[in-house]
Amino acid sequence: MKKILIFLLLINISTAHGEIQNDKLKIEITKNLRCLICQGQSVYDSDSEFANSLKLVVEDKLNEGMEEEDIYVFLKEKYGNWILYDPELSKNTYILWILPLLLFLLGGVIILKKLKTKNL
Repeated sequence: MKKILIFLLLINISTAHGEIQNDKLKIEITKNLRCLICQGQSVYDSDSEFANSLKLVVEDKLNEGMEEEDIYVFLKEKYGNWILYDPELSKNTYILWILPLLLFLLGGVIILKKLKTKNL
């Protein structure tokens, strides 16, 4: 009888550990998803109907055994790249990744020109 109880306890502990891991992964994934209703909030932070349904979708996909990247691919196919806060580098997102660097360089050039004209 003791062996059965110990066995059941170990199964319960391992199941609880798996649920905790799924919960952590669910939080991480939903923090990286943009709520399409709230615009400026992540799905994790939003309480909109869309965000709540997306939280359930992520939870279902995790319970099905899908990996984080597979869930992102699934959601990108369904809602487009805009749903991700961190879009991947592609021909459609080059400007998104290059624009901050260009603005930084342009600002540096303007500052250097201003400093040179003041010194003359």
